[in-house]
Amino acid sequence: MTAENSIDSGHDAPRPGGNTRPAWTFLTNHGHVLLSVARYPDIRVTDIAERVGITTRAALQILKDLEEGGYLQRSRVGRRTHYIIRPHQHFRHPSTAAQEVDGLISLFTGPLPGGSAAGEQ
Repeated sequence: MTAENSIDSGHDAPRPGGNTRPAWTFLTNHGHVLLSVARYPDIRVTDIAERVGITTRAALQILKDLEEGGYLQRSRVGRRTHYIIRPHQHFRHPSTAAQEVDGLISLFTGPLPGGSAAGEQ
């Protein structure tokens, strides 16, 4: 089977280091980064990159996109960065724009104390 056939058939595509990764997923890297910071508000960028399977540079760009889009807020706490998810932000795609991302975050992380989806303050 060629690499092209593997992608077309939806089978796992080889990754460097021998791990396999599906040819496609339901969530984008942006979604995975958002869920990572929702679950772990003090997570390091290198840990986000490792969890999502992207480079540190890509993780930083996605964090910048999410902050500029109003989905999260970054603040420095000592030498670390703390992330706060901004609640009630809507999905960006026109077909889902009426829905808030809070539901997705709650699905994967569960509600936090106080009734917020994740990191709301």
